Amino acid sequence: MNPMYLTKEDYQKLIQLIQVKKHQQDFSPSIHRLKQELNRALLQPAESIPPNVVTMNSRVRVKELNSRNEMTVTIVYPNEADFNAGKISILSPLGTAVLGSQEGDEVVWTAPYCKFIYRVKEVLYQPEAAGLIT
Repeated sequence: MNPMYLTKEDYQKLIQLIQVKKHQQDFSPSIHRLKQELNRALLQPAESIPPNVVTMNSRVRVKELNSRNEMTVTIVYPNEADFNAGKISILSPLGTAVLGSQEGDEVVWTAPYCKFIYRVKEVLYQPEAAGLIT
């Protein structure tokens, strides 16, 4: 399993998100998965996070290895999600899977009856690398 790098600021905001959403039945499996991922996070100050790491509000190009389809997505908080605009929620399986990964990493998420493997091809934009703290 690849290491998961996370800024201290993103970690705090995601813990708050979990507290808000944990009692909402619609998010229960997503919250559980996010909590698992946060438990293995290696926390870093925002100014020292490598620019090839997927953080919140990063735009990333990923490739699904079975179908070979590529897509570009931005990882956002649930209230900002807009699939048509390429903004996917951190509570989506793909959003949770790619958070904290680096270019070249392969991430896996399973759905009933299937497994998806994505390769992080490129971090196109990362707020911390652009000098913005999210």
